[in-house]
Amino acid sequence: WLLFLNQLQKDLEEVKELLTKATRKRLRDVLMTEKHKLELEIKNQPPPKPKDVAEEEKSSLGGYTVKINNYGWDQSDKFIKIYISLNGVQKLPAENVQVNFTERSFDLLVKNLNGKNYTMTFNNLLKPISVEGSSRKVKTDMVLVMCRKKREEKWECLTQVEKESKEKEKAAYDTSDPSEGLMNLLKKMYAEGDDEMKRTINKAWVESREKQSKGDIPMDI
Repeated sequence: WLLFLNQLQKDLEEVKELLTKATRKRLRDVLMTEKHKLELEIKNQPPPKPKDVAEEEKSSLGGYTVKINNYGWDQSDKFIKIYISLNGVQKLPAENVQVNFTERSFDLLVKNLNGKNYTMTFNNLLKPISVEGSSRKVKTDMVLVMCRKKREEKWECLTQVEKESKEKEKAAYDTSDPSEGLMNLLKKMYAEGDDEMKRTINKAWVESREKQSKGDIPMDI
């Protein structure tokens, strides 16, 4: 755009220069017409778009949005730290990496990274955080989300849903009968395991039945 506008202005300057030297009426009329035409064209040129607007439009063109599922996390007395790996994220303009915090949630949006947008949302955080004290840092190939704890206490997990899931799982195995708890664990391992795991559990089960039938062990595992 700037190159085109610069070319028009140079043409206009040259026409003005020729006008000062032209003496024949017909030539002056042609030059005046060209002068008005150039001035009008320069006047009607759209203004340049601000960089951030151009980046915003660029990010919305093509590509698609990817939901981030992989992350790591850690904590200190004051912060919950979530680590998200994204190759090349440090090369983006700062405004392309946005995090919005509430007292019990945060959303991460990374725009136009290699033609894609990336999002991550955490709802129902285990405990409240300070919106003002929370922030994000962009490192090499990584975004670090820093959630400032409202109270300096240890979190056993990140979200309320995770806590409830752990409590249900614990209750399923926490029985007065140790063998029942072991059976529940084996059933879970069998249901979630691959073919190799299933074969291993089946083999152990058959061997334990054989030993029980021979009286080698007092009870069934």
